[in-house]
Amino acid sequence: MILIFAGNSIFAQTKYQKDFIEFWTDIHNHYAYFEEQKIDWDKVREIYEPRVEKISNDYEFIEFLETVLNELYNGHSSLNTNLNTSNRLIPSGSDLYVEKLGNKFYIKDLRKGFGADLSGLKIGMEVKRFNGKSIEEQLRKFLPKFTDNINQKMYQYALDMLFAGTHNTKREISVIENGKEKIYVPVTYANSEELLYSKALNANTAYIKINNSLGNNNLIAEFDRTLDSLFEFKNLIIDLTETPGGGNTTVARAIMGRFVNQLLPYQIHEFDEKQYTTKRHWHEYVTPRNEFYKGNLYILVGRWTGSMGEGIAIGFDGMKRAKIIGTEMAGLIGAISNFQLTETKIGFQFPTERLYHINGIPRENFLPEILTQNSEQTIQKAKEIK
Repeated sequence: MILIFAGNSIFAQTKYQKDFIEFWTDIHNHYAYFEEQKIDWDKVREIYEPRVEKISNDYEFIEFLETVLNELYNGHSSLNTNLNTSNRLIPSGSDLYVEKLGNKFYIKDLRKGFGADLSGLKIGMEVKRFNGKSIEEQLRKFLPKFTDNINQKMYQYALDMLFAGTHNTKREISVIENGKEKIYVPVTYANSEELLYSKALNANTAYIKINNSLGNNNLIAEFDRTLDSLFEFKNLIIDLTETPGGGNTTVARAIMGRFVNQLLPYQIHEFDEKQYTTKRHWHEYVTPRNEFYKGNLYILVGRWTGSMGEGIAIGFDGMKRAKIIGTEMAGLIGAISNFQLTETKIGFQFPTERLYHINGIPRENFLPEILTQNSEQTIQKAKEIK
């Protein structure tokens, strides 16, 4: 009787129950940051598994998985599909950075040339409401449920998600301006189609801005052509402040390889072999390629420098090849791997390797040598390079 009941129970599982167990298990077996983030993943299963029984279609299941991913509270974990009601991904889908100071919320940074900036919002403004509602009450949707002890990173993740907004709803951001409450509606924005942009800032300093193209291998040839035309300048600034989408190590190593004349390590990887309670731990290297640029190098970073952009920044710093200027970066943790659920074919990704500066500091904790408070200060520092 017991065996028959167990068999019938398994047979009766919906495809969503099967896929949730697979989703939870893949993360349980491969997620690299449970210890660092103090995530109780068993508690997550306890909270969410009973809810799956009521899910009847893919739309509901995608919404459900998006909610579960909030338990990891970092923008480097996401689904490979979304709905019109889905939240925009962070940092690639966000355009302003809001922090809570005391009991008030302030705009601390803006993504230059994007919706919030173009609408007229300014750094330093106090924010009162989002879409007409209290900010605090709306954050609960994004905060982890496995704990009542909400830390600063969890809270900031929730703020970032809230202000990124959803695909199908216009954002109304209410701020205090000249003592009165005023509503701004950020316009729709789009990424630049240019792989990069370059110009001379002065007689001694050239500037290259990479436009969120670190995942496009065509950037390598375009970067080479641009750099080759700038060898006369004694200073070069590479602007990575608009690289929120990450990229791949081939492009990153190709760029860095133009600025070294010997084989050098640029980051450390660490991977848990959980089955054997062992770890793989290794350095990744940059190989010199083409003509070596010998001038002074400066790297601009910011809150929209994500993933591979962060890797390039810590790489140049670790190789002592450049000065890094800017705010803290996006703080996207680890190197991601892709998975797909058996029944619904929904793809998802999350960090499976930890990444470190070659001095041992976790990549997400790195701070620039020349630390600024916002993108405007970063631009001003760049203009001072002569």
